[in-house]
Amino acid sequence: MKKSIVLMAAAAILAVGCKNNNENTNQNDTTMNAQKEAVGQFQAYQLDGFKLHVYNSNDVMFDASYIIEGQDGLVVMEYPLFKVNAAEFAEYIKALGKPVVTDITDYHLGGSDQLPIVMPEGMPQFIEGPIYGGMMKGFAEQFGETMVDLPTQQATEVPFGSTQQYAGVDFRFDRGAASDFPGSMILIGSQVCYTHWAPYQMHMSPLQLGSKEAIDAELAATKAELATGAKYFIGGHGGLVEKPAVEARIAYLECLKKLRAEKKDANAFAEALKAAYPDMPGDIAPLAEALYK
Repeated sequence: MKKSIVLMAAAAILAVGCKNNNENTNQNDTTMNAQKEAVGQFQAYQLDGFKLHVYNSNDVMFDASYIIEGQDGLVVMEYPLFKVNAAEFAEYIKALGKPVVTDITDYHLGGSDQLPIVMPEGMPQFIEGPIYGGMMKGFAEQFGETMVDLPTQQATEVPFGSTQQYAGVDFRFDRGAASDFPGSMILIGSQVCYTHWAPYQMHMSPLQLGSKEAIDAELAATKAELATGAKYFIGGHGGLVEKPAVEARIAYLECLKKLRAEKKDANAFAEALKAAYPDMPGDIAPLAEALYK
């Protein structure tokens, strides 16, 4: 458990390479921010009963934030951490002309100090704990005044296995990967599946896949994502992808499991993985080391 929590805390530091992983080219996609000096990019996706707005921050961690637009209100998810992004996000929300019902926070605290906050089961305790606190202290030392003031209001904790309705849209809260506890899998309006990491096409980080046992945990979780039947798959890192990316991630994890069983050491594993995925971006060596430690 301790190892899993350490991985979760570190996970917020890594999303390099996620910035260009939005593989959706749906005709309904529209670039909503036309400002010449825009920092991030907004895209909107019309779904049955609600609209999903995706904000790729382009910040140093390539975080992504989301707005679910119901008929009469908005739900925000993973509010941006940096002032310049938070300001851009707030202006976009204002332009939508609807009240924010709640902010769903799963790992990524941001500039939502005036909003009611909802967190999945176990997340409030984790946020208040020494590991997350230490991580945020490190961020404050590194990024200083560019960061927003973190919210201090008490969060409402949502139990796993429950369905909540916000802004007229159902949100089903379930557990995410066992290796990423207390991260969640949130099914939004039966059409969008949120997890901590979107299954983008890149070699997985040891911060997400930090042990041999984590392969099975991530494989089970990714299969569960696919089984939701969602149209879109989103994450706090990685933006939005579609079903083929999830299927590709399952095949990738199955390959990792097979190679880990066959190869005796990290070097042999890394060579075999490179041969299997010669064009995939990302650093194989740290992953290989993590899987053999």
